[in-house]
Amino acid sequence: MATHKLPPKVVVQILNDNGIKKVKLFDADQSTMSALAGTDIEVMVAIPNDQLSAMGTYHRAKEWVSRNVTRYHFNGGVNIKYVAVGNEPFLTSYNNSFLNTTFPALQNIQNALNEAGFGDSIKATVPLNADVYGSPEDNPVPSAGRFRTDISGQMNQIVQFLNQNKAPFTINIYPFLSLYANENFPVDYAFFDGVSNPIVDNGIQYTNVFDANFDTLVSSLKALGYGDMPIIVGEVGWPTDGDRNGNINYALRFYRGLLPRLAGNKGTPLRAGYIEVYLFGLIDEDAKSIAPGNFERHWGIFRYDGQPKFPMDFSGQQLDKSLVGAQNVEYLPKKWCMLKPDAKDLSKLADNVNYACTFSDCTALGYGSSCNGLDANGNASYAFNMYFQVQNQRDLTCNFEGLAMLTEQNISQANCNFTIQIAASSSSSKLSHLPLPLFFTAFIFLLL
Repeated sequence: MATHKLPPKVVVQILNDNGIKKVKLFDADQSTMSALAGTDIEVMVAIPNDQLSAMGTYHRAKEWVSRNVTRYHFNGGVNIKYVAVGNEPFLTSYNNSFLNTTFPALQNIQNALNEAGFGDSIKATVPLNADVYGSPEDNPVPSAGRFRTDISGQMNQIVQFLNQNKAPFTINIYPFLSLYANENFPVDYAFFDGVSNPIVDNGIQYTNVFDANFDTLVSSLKALGYGDMPIIVGEVGWPTDGDRNGNINYALRFYRGLLPRLAGNKGTPLRAGYIEVYLFGLIDEDAKSIAPGNFERHWGIFRYDGQPKFPMDFSGQQLDKSLVGAQNVEYLPKKWCMLKPDAKDLSKLADNVNYACTFSDCTALGYGSSCNGLDANGNASYAFNMYFQVQNQRDLTCNFEGLAMLTEQNISQANCNFTIQIAASSSSSKLSHLPLPLFFTAFIFLLL
């Protein structure tokens, strides 16, 4: 979900260069799939939530499998391992929008995979948010975990069907969101380096929320009679901006705790051994919805341009080595858009800043974020520059009713980076559909 996307082949090269053997996608985009062909990277392709209803028709499900699985199933093709049916479709914030379409879609996709001859090697699963289960308030321990009562019927059907097809249960776990949602949440409990007051459950000590959350799911499955069902963690990670707890230091602390645990196949108290885990996410997304919070655009372990944010060792040996960044990235010219120092009429400044931020990414300006320390003029320059970069540095997009000017001097400050955007590739998103600045729209109107 970015205004300027790295070419798929560049992203696949990042995966290869860093020894990443598995990737989870959120759709089955042709350019992405084509770039993955021949790499042997294990792929989870996905059906977006807005297509779940259509997959309720078996004919449509068979068409989807033919178009997005069978066509890539050839020698030197794409190594598809899973199909993700929807993405967190039972989120409480969706108000039951996908309650009655998820299970029929899961059934039809797996049955279509079976009919196409892929049933033994490709499994359909439903990546769910950890809000589908919980423990009662009067006994908030993992062993008391149960699925939400309002979706118990659907969860029972899904779990039974997954079990019949030897498919895994997929869950997304976010310790960061526990911290974000509750200001009284003990910070140390979000990480893996110990707490002074662990949760004790039947003699088991829980020192971090990841283990407790995972084992709450194990208990929920056990209550349905499927305590040994394989579980995949479909997403776990830590954002690096957009919130006071979203920063590089905390992200480093989180991954330095998580990765050695995964590499050591330690598991959790109720599920020892190997756990398959997907990190979320690979690259920052400057056009992602910020409805859940400004941090949503900053989950990447790589920046928008495919460059690593911090040292990371996937082997879990805690070596302070840098990831391999994207190669041969083309950037736009080194020029920035800023507030004119001698701008006189500032009465329209707020409206222009608001406009720039509506059509670009100003999340770094928020409370506790990397650019929170700028003064009012700095905020305006940051907003103007982000819009200017999103619009591919077109000269007319650095005007803002005469308030802005171009500069070739880097105006970044301290920890606040004033971005130079990457050159738009053929796969970049809908820049041509973004509105033109107010003055230019008015100019066209006058001509007409």
